[in-house]
Amino acid sequence: MYEFRVKLAGVPALIRCRFEQNRTFFRDFLSEEDPRFCVQPTDADFERIISDFKRARSTDLGLFLPKTEVKVENLAIHSLLAEKLVAENVLLMHGSAVRSDGEAIVFTAKSGTGKSTHTRLWRETFGDRVVMINDDKPLLRIEEDRVTVCGSPWRGKHRLGSNISAPLKAIVKLERAPVNRIGPMERADAFQLLTGHAFMSNDPPTAMRIIGMEKRLLDMTDFYVLGCNTDPEAARVARDGIFGPDEDITDIKNQ
Repeated sequence: MYEFRVKLAGVPALIRCRFEQNRTFFRDFLSEEDPRFCVQPTDADFERIISDFKRARSTDLGLFLPKTEVKVENLAIHSLLAEKLVAENVLLMHGSAVRSDGEAIVFTAKSGTGKSTHTRLWRETFGDRVVMINDDKPLLRIEEDRVTVCGSPWRGKHRLGSNISAPLKAIVKLERAPVNRIGPMERADAFQLLTGHAFMSNDPPTAMRIIGMEKRLLDMTDFYVLGCNTDPEAARVARDGIFGPDEDITDIKNQ
C-alpha cells in the first residue's frame, strides 16, 4: 500500500493506493500539508468502475474497458476525489483550460470536436501570453465572490497542463463551423452545458450541492458559443469576443 499527500485546487488530501504508478501520477501535486480527507479505493470501487464502463459501452458511447488494474485504480481515485472535493466547493469539469493574460478560459465540447486543437491555436497565435492549465479535467474552485480554475493531474492524452491556477474569465462551448464566430450563450443553455460537462454525484445531498455550485457559477461567469474551424483566425475571433479587441496581439508565427 502506498500513502501520500496531495493538494488539489488548494485542498490537501491523503491518498492510499495499491500501485506505485498512481503515486507517480500525482508527482506534480504532492504536498506536506495536513489532509482534510482521505481516499482509498476498495474492491467495490474497482467493480463499480468496470460496471460503469460496461454500461457506457453498451450505450454506444465509444468507451473501452481499462486494460490494467493500475488504470482502474486511477479512475477510482479520480471518482473518489471528485466526490470529496465537492464538500470543499471544488467541481471537476471536462474541458480544456488555458490562462490568457492572467485569466482562465475553459473550452468545452463533445469529444472529438477539437478542444485541444483550438487551445493549441491559442498557444501558437499568442505565444507566451497563453499557458495551458489543463487539457482535460480542470478543477473549478467556486467561492462566494469568485471562481478559480486549477490544474489537475488528469491532463488528457497529450498530457498538457501544470499545477497552476487563474481566475475564471469565461466558459466557451466549441462547435465546428466553416466561419469563425462567437456569441453569448443563453442562461438555460449554459446550465445544460454545466450539467453535461461537470462532475455529478449519485449521492443525493452531494448532487444537490453540485447544482447549487453550478447556479453560483452561472451568476459569476460569462458563457459563449464559439463556432470555429482550425484556422488561426479562430483563436483571434474567440479572444476578441471574450476580452474585446486587443491591438497588441499579433501572430507570433508571423513576427
